[in-house]
Order: sequence, then structure tokens, then C-alpha cells
Amino acid sequence: MKRILSAVAGVGFLFLSGCHGNGNESTVPAKVDTAYDIIGKVSGLDSGLVYIVNRQLDKKDSAVLDHGYFKFHGKADSAEFCVLMVNNHSKVFFLENGKISMLVKKDSVRNALIAGTKTQDELNYFEDQLSKPLNDKMTVLDKAYDSASSTKNAKAVDSLDKLYNNLDAEQKLLVTDFAKSHPGSIVSAFEIYSNFSYNPRVSQLDSLYKMLDSNIQASYFGREIQNTLEKEKLTAVGNPAPAFTLDDVNGKPVALSYSKGKYTLVDFWASWCGPCRQENPNVVKAYHRFHEKGFDIFGVSLDTDKSKWVAAIKKDGLNWTQVSDLLGWKASVVSLYGIKGIPMNYLLDKNGIIVAKGLRGEDLDKKLQEILP
Repeated sequence: MKRILSAVAGVGFLFLSGCHGNGNESTVPAKVDTAYDIIGKVSGLDSGLVYIVNRQLDKKDSAVLDHGYFKFHGKADSAEFCVLMVNNHSKVFFLENGKISMLVKKDSVRNALIAGTKTQDELNYFEDQLSKPLNDKMTVLDKAYDSASSTKNAKAVDSLDKLYNNLDAEQKLLVTDFAKSHPGSIVSAFEIYSNFSYNPRVSQLDSLYKMLDSNIQASYFGREIQNTLEKEKLTAVGNPAPAFTLDDVNGKPVALSYSKGKYTLVDFWASWCGPCRQENPNVVKAYHRFHEKGFDIFGVSLDTDKSKWVAAIKKDGLNWTQVSDLLGWKASVVSLYGIKGIPMNYLLDKNGIIVAKGLRGEDLDKKLQEILP
């Protein structure tokens, strides 16, 4: 299973090494910063704009480059999850009151060095020292998967799926160990949410959530984990699938309930989602094999561009009901089902009860063989 869709020397700057301890050698109370000051440099780019997009508050700020240098000043209520953007390339970081240094290479924004505050330094420690070897392996695996998929090498894809699952298990163990030793870090909540929210096991995610300090549980990502748990319980196997109605490609409203009487796969995808497009042949194959036996599909797209949505339906041969409100991740059905990544699906029985979820590749075919022999 390939990764889901749901990321240097300084010139005149001092970048702090990642800190990961909870102790404090000084007995003098630390000064509390009441504002943040960002000083940065983009090498290879003298002019233009640098953006900071605050994902938590849905805000965007910009600074003008002056001979490659830029500054930001403001106040943060907490460590806030943000994205640094330069020339449409990005890197995530935590914006927090204090002095923050940024060193960015024009052609390598994702490798920008950002440091200076407690939460960001903890993130640096986790990503640059703990998880980097795994991420490097993931990157190599992704390229191999894309190559195997483009040549339709099913044997290689299956082998790469198994390798990915092993690396994913290693990453989850790494996050669990980090959270155990850093229960008071927002980075723990962020990594738990990032790595365990897609089709999670409720007991596992709940255990990780309870591991966090109460103030971290109340943080933005703590609340996101709690929300994921609530939605996951709502869409658990054995529960009725939440009802919704969306327009099809002709603008006609279609309710999910129309498919009652058949086993139905509620399939969340989008034309822009690479893993979704790679999974579509498996879904098409299952549709043709089991449709006459009482199997149907209800496609739900997270597209925002109707022409691209319709073109993808035609190109991939998705000859079943397709609906969308063309609001992408802001679609109400995303919140209703607690969708954290796509492709994602829910298999319903003839009465609209969820009997399985997150079926990919051969798993979908095997499950349908069980219920529709």
C-alpha cells in the first residue's frame, strides 16, 4: 500500500541543534517570549515573496525578499502548525513565540533549516535524527512503486506493498516510542495524528491519545485526534453508513440510500490523487467481476475542478454513480466520515451497514468473494 494522500551551512545564521530533553539545568526561570521574530534567508533568490500559511487558523502572511533576506513578526497563542512557501514549494513547521531562524535554498525548500523554538527543535529532532532513515527508504520505495505501476508490473507492485507495510509499521513504532518519552510535546500529538489517523484502529489510537499530557490533549492536534476517534466510532464496522446526498456529474442530487438492496462500495477518491488513480484499476476489475452478483459502487470525488473530475472518470473507466460538491477537502462528507486520506472506502451490505473499510488491492477482491461467491 503506497503512501496515502494526506511534509546546510548558514550564512550569518546560527541554527540550534534539535533538543529532545525535558530537563533544565538552569535554576533561573526562563524568559517567556510574547511574540515571534523570524529572520530568514533564501539562497539563490534575491527578490519575490515568501509566504507563511497558518493551517490551524486558515491565515496567510507574506514578506518581501530583500537581497534574499526576509522577516516576519507577530504573536502566536500556542505552537501553531504552519507551512513556509517559496515559489510554490513548501515545508511544514511550528510557529511559536520566540526568535526563529530560517535558511532556505530556492530549489530545495523542503530541506529548509528552521530552528530556535522548543517545539520546532523537537520536530527537527524527530524528523532529522529519528525518522530520516525511514523517510529516505520511503522516498526510494515511492519512486519504485510509481515505476512499477506505470509499467503495470503487478508482481513488483505487490512486493513493494509488503515493503511499504513493513516500513509503515516501523514508523508507527518510532512515533509510539517518541510519544511515550515526550508526552508533553505537541510534536507527539502531531506525529500521532499524522501517522495513525488514516483508517485507524480505535483501541490503538485511543491508547496513544491517553498517553499524552492533558494540555497536549487540549491542543489543536490533540483535539484532531479526539475528533478522529469520534468519527471512527461513528463509521465503525457494524454501524449504519452516515447518510448524505450529493450531485452527480449532471448536477442531479443522488442519495447514498439509492444503493440499498446491493452490496455497495462508497469510494472516496479524486482525479488529482495519484494513489487513487493507481488503485482505480483494482476497483474497476472488482466492479466488472461482481456487479452482476449484486455489487455496486458509489464514487465520491474530492475534486474542485469538474472538467478534470469528468475526464478522469472517462479515462479510468469508472462506469458507476459518481458524486461530488467540488469542494475538495472542505466537502461536508469529508467531515461526516472523518476522512483523513484518500483513497478510502467503506463496503456496505444490502441494508447500508458497514461490513468492511479501507479495502485496497486484493483485499477488496477477497472480501467480495467471501460475501458474493
